[in-house]
Amino acid sequence: MRGLTTIGFDADDTLWHSERVFRLTEERFAALLADYVDSEGLSQRLLETERRNLDFYGFGRKGFVLSMIETAIDVTDGKVPTSVLKDLIDLGRDMAAHPIEILPNVRETLHEVAERYRILLITKGDLLDQEQKLARSGLGELFQAVEIVSDKSPATYQRIFARHGDGPERSVMVGNSLKSDVVPAIEAGGWGIFIPHPLTWALEHVEAPMHAPRFRQIERIGELPALLASIES
Repeated sequence: MRGLTTIGFDADDTLWHSERVFRLTEERFAALLADYVDSEGLSQRLLETERRNLDFYGFGRKGFVLSMIETAIDVTDGKVPTSVLKDLIDLGRDMAAHPIEILPNVRETLHEVAERYRILLITKGDLLDQEQKLARSGLGELFQAVEIVSDKSPATYQRIFARHGDGPERSVMVGNSLKSDVVPAIEAGGWGIFIPHPLTWALEHVEAPMHAPRFRQIERIGELPALLASIES
């Protein structure tokens, strides 16, 4: 019996671009407020609002739009015009309509890994938003199961890998977030493979678990099949 049987993949910024859509939207947010407030410190105010709202709205586009609206009201002392608030709502719709851009070598790698392992998609965020992105990506049929969760914790990975695999000890989680994809998967007893993305949300930054025996890092998803083979050798 082989050691590894189940490979979990993150979605946003692991399989397709996501954060750069948020960054572009944030730039448009700053432009909309340019006539009402100094742009210096605006990004930090928005980030603080997002952090505060995570427990209420969770992760994803809807929470981001609500945080933009709240920040616009706060930084203008409630003087922001309703026309600007309407524009912010429209930015959220633009985000939802943005094309899904698959990262290089993703489809080929998923096909190759699926020949030897059970592969899962494990992503967090708004259910409807993530379902729509997956459907538009054309990758959904490649996964044996899809789990869309509100957050990623060791308990999340223990539950998912027990339900769809042979437990975390024989499972791997692959993703671009150390905080959400790698560290909690290792803490659950599995392997965590980190694939850095040039853009990572500030609230997803933590130190890499360099001394953890089950931590690995690669630069591109195309390196994954060889790494999995080396783990099992």
